[in-house]
Amino acid sequence: MNRIKGLIILVLAGLIPSGLGAITVLQQVEPPFWWTGMKDRHLQVMMHGTGIASHDLKLAYPGIRIDSVVKPSSPNYLILYLTLDPSVKPGSFDITLSEMGKVTGTWNYKLLPRKAGSESRQGFNPSDVIYLLMPDRFANGDPSNDSNPLMLESANRANPGGRHGGDLKGIISRLDYIQSMGFTALWVNPVVENNQPQYSYHGYSTTDFYKIDPRYGTMEDYLTLSSEASKHGIKLIMDQIMNHCGSGHWWMNDMPYPDWLRTPQNAGPTNHRRSTQNDPYAVASDRAGYEKGWFVTTMPDMNQDNVHLARYLIQNSIWWIEYAGLGGIRHDTHSYVGPEFMEEWTCAIMNEYPAFNIVGEEWSENPAIIAKWQRGYSGRADMHSCLPSLMDFPLQMTLINCLTRAGRINDQWVPLYEMLGNDFLYPDPFHLVIFPDNHDIDRFYTKIGEDIGLYKLGITFFLTTRGIPQIYYGTEVLLTNAVLGNDGLRRGDFPGGWPGDSVNAFTGSGLTPDQGTAQDFMKKLLNWRKGSEAVCKGKLLHYAPSEGVYVYFRYTGDERVMVILNKNLKAVSLDVNRFSQMITPSDHFTDVLTGARISGEKIEVPGKTPLILEVKK
Repeated sequence: MNRIKGLIILVLAGLIPSGLGAITVLQQVEPPFWWTGMKDRHLQVMMHGTGIASHDLKLAYPGIRIDSVVKPSSPNYLILYLTLDPSVKPGSFDITLSEMGKVTGTWNYKLLPRKAGSESRQGFNPSDVIYLLMPDRFANGDPSNDSNPLMLESANRANPGGRHGGDLKGIISRLDYIQSMGFTALWVNPVVENNQPQYSYHGYSTTDFYKIDPRYGTMEDYLTLSSEASKHGIKLIMDQIMNHCGSGHWWMNDMPYPDWLRTPQNAGPTNHRRSTQNDPYAVASDRAGYEKGWFVTTMPDMNQDNVHLARYLIQNSIWWIEYAGLGGIRHDTHSYVGPEFMEEWTCAIMNEYPAFNIVGEEWSENPAIIAKWQRGYSGRADMHSCLPSLMDFPLQMTLINCLTRAGRINDQWVPLYEMLGNDFLYPDPFHLVIFPDNHDIDRFYTKIGEDIGLYKLGITFFLTTRGIPQIYYGTEVLLTNAVLGNDGLRRGDFPGGWPGDSVNAFTGSGLTPDQGTAQDFMKKLLNWRKGSEAVCKGKLLHYAPSEGVYVYFRYTGDERVMVILNKNLKAVSLDVNRFSQMITPSDHFTDVLTGARISGEKIEVPGKTPLILEVKK
């Protein structure tokens, strides 16, 4: 890969006139290369190097036109805008810098051939189940890269908030496990460079948008992860952040424009009041406090109103899709960026890849706030998003509430039933990503009081209701966090990911009986789900909860699945006649988990247990 990090000395192409200096120094050229055959024929190349704004720039290559050469406020940048003709061929060309008529240096830029079928790649969809993992906390495949002399934070596995050494090779080595469990998509928390002095393991403080963090591995390792995942039938989802970068990003000491950030650091953090974007009574200062504040002091808020930065970020996302063969993007802090750029960004990606998928994070318990971001929303004239999917926090929060709430047994499932009734707000609720937990919230098993019965009820719901399920690494073996709200503990190491671990969840060695039961339960359910057209592609019909039991059906024209969630401590007997809209007297049932055949007018459901029944004539 023609990418050189650090100070790059351009080869001189002639004598340098007196007073110009002996060399031209480039520190960054981004994107490092591009492709022919892209639908969008425009290309921005941003160059950073000492004093280069005083240099002239030219290139000559058949099928490429220079639209403009922009000289930003900083004397150390040039931004080149090109148009690539549809007939342009793969190859390379020299970008030549000169001053006072003398060549000061050249940079060789490559155009690669686009892979066949790239534009029609299929993103993750309701037939998939996503496995979310933190690369630092899953498996250590290469201990030699745990620390790096060029990186500010070294590994310290004893520190819950520090680097633990997990890496890309560790993930690659465990793809067999991920596949065997039944997962078909893999969301890995950010892996691009995060060269921050501390707390850099979480990955959300980007210091280089075009480089894999060396503590995770190399660019080639990331390509290997993508290709090997594909061989295992697993789509790779990249975690990206358009709202902010890290305070250690290379451009923070030399920004192209004064408005590269929305506000100076002393303007304070965001107020996190996302409702102000819809609130007809909110004051302008509160709205600005949401969008323009920094997420935290180490995450500068980028200003996408700067057209050059906006184009830079859009191209970066497309570059990674094309380079790494991605099957999706998970977009962090989606709403903080604001609707204008989110429209531009999502539509640019979906225009280039119409069957792709992006899921945005809008962390709210209010479905009305989430719905407005989804593609096809018509409730606001000023919203024109192309975003296919969002994280369904309202459903997650409601399910936890239903599993843990006390009171009358007849009311236990009602909030969940009614939350699903709000689906009329969404343009496409079946493309929402649903989940019991993730890296930012307390572990599912912790939240439900470490109750294996409630665990099975919750996991069954998320793997059989509408939407695209996402399971957080370790949830399959009942990982917990001893202190609520502690991110380091929420993101604990996966058992068996490090040599010498006393418990190995990859092999099952050392798991408690409940952990083994949970892992087997999820594995069987996940692998069954892959073959169920009713769950992957079907419709949903649910009945009002009654006496602590919630019943719903997933169905197509040829297949029906009945799901029964019994929260009662004791067994219940269901009269199938209540469900005559979906069941006929001649139907019988097969228990998905046990294989048992059930017939008759009564279905016996054990206490605190889910039943998943295939309905057959």
